[in-house]
Amino acid sequence: MLRANPKATPPIVRGLRCAACNARVAIETPFSWRCPNATGNDRHHVLLIESDVAPLRRVKHPNPFIAFRRYLAWDAFAHAHGMTEAERDSLIGELDAKIAAVAGTGFVFTPFARADELSDALGFSDTGGVWVKDETHNVAGSQKSRHLFTELLHLVSAERLGLAPWAIGSRPSLAIASCGNAAFAASTLAKAENWPISVFVPEWADGALVERLRGLGADVQHCPRLDTDPAGDPCVFRFREAVANGAIPFGVQGPENAWCLDGGRTIGWEMAYVAEHMEPPLIARLFVQSGGGAFAASLAEGFHAGGTRAALHAVQAEGCAPLSHAWTASGKFSTIGQAAAHWNECMTPWPSTPTSFADGILDDETYDWVSVCRAMRASGGFPVVATEQVVRDAYVLAHRTTTIDVSPTGAAGLAGVMMIRDRIANDERVAVVFSGIRRETPMP
Repeated sequence: MLRANPKATPPIVRGLRCAACNARVAIETPFSWRCPNATGNDRHHVLLIESDVAPLRRVKHPNPFIAFRRYLAWDAFAHAHGMTEAERDSLIGELDAKIAAVAGTGFVFTPFARADELSDALGFSDTGGVWVKDETHNVAGSQKSRHLFTELLHLVSAERLGLAPWAIGSRPSLAIASCGNAAFAASTLAKAENWPISVFVPEWADGALVERLRGLGADVQHCPRLDTDPAGDPCVFRFREAVANGAIPFGVQGPENAWCLDGGRTIGWEMAYVAEHMEPPLIARLFVQSGGGAFAASLAEGFHAGGTRAALHAVQAEGCAPLSHAWTASGKFSTIGQAAAHWNECMTPWPSTPTSFADGILDDETYDWVSVCRAMRASGGFPVVATEQVVRDAYVLAHRTTTIDVSPTGAAGLAGVMMIRDRIANDERVAVVFSGIRRETPMP
C-alpha cells in the first residue's frame, strides 16, 4: 500500500549490476555511467539498479524527486558520501528552481486520469477505458527531463563532494545523441546549470528544433552516415567519440549512462500511486512508445513497484521496430539474463533508414531492450508494432478527443492500443503516456 512516510529512513538502493555480464558497481562509485566491461563501440552491457522498493511509500511533497527521493540511486550515492537528507533535499530544490527559471516550470506530479471521450471513441465500457498520463507540461515539454535530472544531480553532488576530476570553472562538455525531446530537455537542464553541451542530431533533424537548441546555448552537430560507420545510428557514434575525448554522457540510453534509468522511474511511481487508490478494476495494460527503450524500462519498473502487474506493451512504428526482433530472438533463452549474454543475436540495428511520422522513436537500436523484454515477460505483455497509418490515426484521435496538445511521438503509445484493440476487453483499464508536447507538427 502507498502511504506517507513521515520518518527519515536510509536509502534502499544496493548498487548497480550489469545485466549482460553480472559485473557489479558499488553505489558510492562516482561517474559510474557504464559497465566497466563496456569498451569502444561495444555497448552490449547495461547497468541496472538493484533495490527493493516495495512497499512503495512517498513523502508528501509536490516535487516527485523529493517525494520518492529515498528510492533513487542518486540519493543512495549522495548518502554514501555523507550528504544529509536536508542537504539532498536542498540540492534538488536548488537545481529545480534554476530549471524553472529557464523552462517556466520545475518538476511536479503530472496528471493521470481517465480520458472519457477517448475511451468512448475506442468503444470501452464505463468500467474500462484509457487512462492518460500527461507529460506534455513537464520540464521542456516531455518526460525526458526526468531521466536527465538524476544524471545532473549525480554530477553536481559529485562536484560539491570534491569527487570530480575537473577544476572549478573548467567543466567538460555534456554530450547527447538525440533527434527531438531528449535533446531539448538535455539542453534546458544544461542551460539551467550553465554547463556546456554538445548535441548530435541526424541530418534530417527539424530546423525549428535545431534553432531552439542553439537558443539554449547548445553546440548542435549534424551527423551524416559515413561509409566507415558500422550498422547503427551515426549520431550515437559521434556522441561516443565525443565521450571518448572527455565529454560526459548526458542522454537517455541506459548502456551509455545507467543513471537515466533512475529518474525515469518517478513517472511509474506517480502512476502507481494513483492506481493504488482507484476503485477496482486495476490497470490491466501499459502501452509505452519505445525508441531507445529507457522510458519503457523505467516506467514499468516504477509502476510495478506499486504491486500492480499490468502487462507491458512496448510500442514501435513499422518503419523502425528493432525490439520486435529482440523479443522473438530472446524467446529461445529461458531467462532474459541469458539472452543479454547473447546481445548480438537478439538486438540488431534496424536494417534500413528509420522512418515514421512519430520521428522521436526512430532509434536504430532499442538500447535498453534487456529491461524492456524482462518487464514484458514478467508482466505477460509483448511488443506492438504499429502501422504508419495507425500512428497517424492515433495522433488525430488524441487531438480530437482530448485537450492535450501531444506530439506524434508522444501519442504513439495510443497507436499500440489501437493496433490490438480487438484483443482488449471493453471493461479493461489500460494506461498510456502522452509523453511529449506538439510544437510545429501539423495535423496530417
